[in-house]
Amino acid sequence: MRQQPVSPVILAAALSACAHHPELLNSDRIEKQFGNYQIVVLGQNAGVRRSSLNSVADGESTCRTYAVVQFVDAGVAEIEEPHQDVLAGQSIGTTFKESGWNIRKDTLHIGTLAMQDLQHPIVRLMRLKQGAKLAVHVYRMTLEKNDQSIQYATIIEAHHPDYLTEAALLELYAIDKEQQFSSANLVPLLAMIMKTD
Repeated sequence: MRQQPVSPVILAAALSACAHHPELLNSDRIEKQFGNYQIVVLGQNAGVRRSSLNSVADGESTCRTYAVVQFVDAGVAEIEEPHQDVLAGQSIGTTFKESGWNIRKDTLHIGTLAMQDLQHPIVRLMRLKQGAKLAVHVYRMTLEKNDQSIQYATIIEAHHPDYLTEAALLELYAIDKEQQFSSANLVPLLAMIMKTD
């Protein structure tokens, strides 16, 4: 059986569709998997925001992603309004998406973090009944619109084991080998996750 060549026009259209397919936001993925989504800002100071991205069932919130955001102090006028919305507690991804910005995530590290202390605030937010390994995703977030590209933040996320595992993250994201974090660079970032106050 002889294969028919694919039309260059059809091939170009297919490749274009793949290249411009928007990345599913964390908030969208949580809502898709658990039926709803909410964000709770747990603390914010000195350019760092800590938040719990939750799903709700039977009136109880469960943290699906614990996120620590280190904002880049850029003071860029074009993003000042949506940035203020983020500082006021809105979702980063949704806010910038609704403002017409595309979001690029450059993955710097994917791994796991062992949580054995059942009294740790993250364990309690996630309602874990026993110690667990949380998948960790560290990435640089860049905002893009037309010819503009603005580095916005470095984000460290720890995910509930029922939501995302390390294997799932590796399927979703490619690690930027040129910018991949060394062990020395990871230590203070992982410490930021463990420090919840």
